[in-house]
Amino acid sequence: MPLKLSVVVTVYNEELNIKPLFERITRALDGMDYEVVYVDDGSRDNTLKELYSIQHPRLKVVEFRKNYGQSLALMAGIEHAEGEFIATMDGDLQNDPSDIPAMLKLAEEGGFDMVAGERANRKDGMVLRKIPSWIANYIIRHASGVHLKDYGCALRVIRAEIAKDMGIYGELHRFIPVLAYQEGARITQIPVKHHAREFGKSKYGLNRTFKVISDLLLMLFFKKYMQRPMHLFGNTGVFLFGIGALINLYLVVLKLLGHDIWGKPLLILGLMLVIAGIQLVTVGIIIEIQMRTYFESQQKRPYKVRKVTGGRDI
Repeated sequence: MPLKLSVVVTVYNEELNIKPLFERITRALDGMDYEVVYVDDGSRDNTLKELYSIQHPRLKVVEFRKNYGQSLALMAGIEHAEGEFIATMDGDLQNDPSDIPAMLKLAEEGGFDMVAGERANRKDGMVLRKIPSWIANYIIRHASGVHLKDYGCALRVIRAEIAKDMGIYGELHRFIPVLAYQEGARITQIPVKHHAREFGKSKYGLNRTFKVISDLLLMLFFKKYMQRPMHLFGNTGVFLFGIGALINLYLVVLKLLGHDIWGKPLLILGLMLVIAGIQLVTVGIIIEIQMRTYFESQQKRPYKVRKVTGGRDI
């Protein structure tokens, strides 16, 4: 019989937070069927020593050889999780494990595939944490169409089949609700507790906002054009080629009328638009072929089936 819950905690240089957080998790989940999966993302302090000093049957430690980043740490933790539901959280004591039982209950009874946390009363600095977070949340909310108030809260409860299908590459851990939505997940969000950091230093800052914008462009491509890349590159390419062709046709008419067109900026623009249009159409064809290869070589399907009911006995 599978476990009910796996709690995935990613840590990087959090030696002073390891034991206090683990104690809070075990206290909050007392009486439940669960495991705790810690992923050490190449820590350089005594984080691993603290983890291995804990002797507990419900603890599982995944040790990276070097620092790969939070997204791949989450991916590894989810891959090694055995629970029916997977709760994710940071290892800095700012998330409160006591919120997990209520989130799990809501997911089960409400039929949700993801219950995300909303830090209703954040205990972070205004300039370096809250303002970048507000900006990032606004951008993601309006660009992705997934309307949550807080995308940055690491405390989430997700059904395992959804979590294991999400490709959390690069630094896409910020977009987990969007990734889950693309897998057809039913998502809700509830307020959760948030604590000020007691030990260690934050790994986030203002540069996070710029990373969010660049990653968001990738997410928008996944959402709108992953299964039809030719519609993005092909349409743009045909449009540019058409504008360039009209410019060149106009210049040909001028030449036939005896005007000198050589060296004119308009001629250079027309040629550049034609070349750019051809290149974009070519790129679209190549990516279309790669997309089909991706699905067919791995026997994947470009759709997700929640469940199949009914039928008849034969």
